[in-house]
Amino acid sequence: MKKAENIYQNVLADRDLKDSFSVSYWDDKYFDNQAFRSTYNRIFLIECGHGNVQIDDAIHSIQTNELLLLAKGQLYQFLPGSHLTGYELIFGDCFWERTPASASNCKAVLFNNASANQQIPVAEANLPELLSLFNTLYQEFLTEDYINKPDALAAYLKIIMIKIANLNALLINGFDSHENQLYRQFLELVSKQYQSTHEVADFANQLGITARKLSDLCNRCAGKGAKDIINGQLVAEAKRSLQFSAKPVKEIAFHLNFSTPDQFSHFFKKNTQISPNQYRSNFVNIGM
Repeated sequence: MKKAENIYQNVLADRDLKDSFSVSYWDDKYFDNQAFRSTYNRIFLIECGHGNVQIDDAIHSIQTNELLLLAKGQLYQFLPGSHLTGYELIFGDCFWERTPASASNCKAVLFNNASANQQIPVAEANLPELLSLFNTLYQEFLTEDYINKPDALAAYLKIIMIKIANLNALLINGFDSHENQLYRQFLELVSKQYQSTHEVADFANQLGITARKLSDLCNRCAGKGAKDIINGQLVAEAKRSLQFSAKPVKEIAFHLNFSTPDQFSHFFKKNTQISPNQYRSNFVNIGM
């Protein structure tokens, strides 16, 4: 992965999907120079492929036998000359609500900190099972509509998400299940409350542990502190607001619960090495 120059122009928004869900199969699909702003969550299961994909401000090399995850709000573009064979699975939050609550932690781990899970390699031993699951979901998606079809699709999606989460390094590094559960709960809280609080202690209190214990737990599970995770969520949201809206920096600052625009600007520059206005100017050609 490497940082990219701004190449986004004439960015398209996602088309509306029936039931906020879709799955398709690509057979050696080649890509042009079109960029998209994702309003859904996406999972690409790449059976084989070549080239590069730009996601937000980073370029990723397309790999054979891997999962590529995009969270809603991310900007992405398969660069010219890229091609791949595999599945594209798209789902919105309203469709995800159809899945049983027991699977919610999987979505939190994979998509609430999407930049840390953008690419997940799939071992040869695990690939046949995943391909079979995606194909089953795809075939069900192609059948004629019936009353409970969305619920059946959601059930298949739940199974796929659980299997992907189990491939994720966060869940197989040997940490005890209680720590993993607390960490996933923390990610879920951050995704819902980052606009109202930035303090590690506030999240720790909700989890019934000390701020020090939460930071230690995050370091063991993710290799970064709790504050870094909160800041990462804030930076990601700030970037999207600067890219995809005409809101003044002052309004974005208050929306993200910073006391003053100067405090927000200092925070943003400290974490990105560029000011909010400079970052926005890099995307002046984005189609709104």
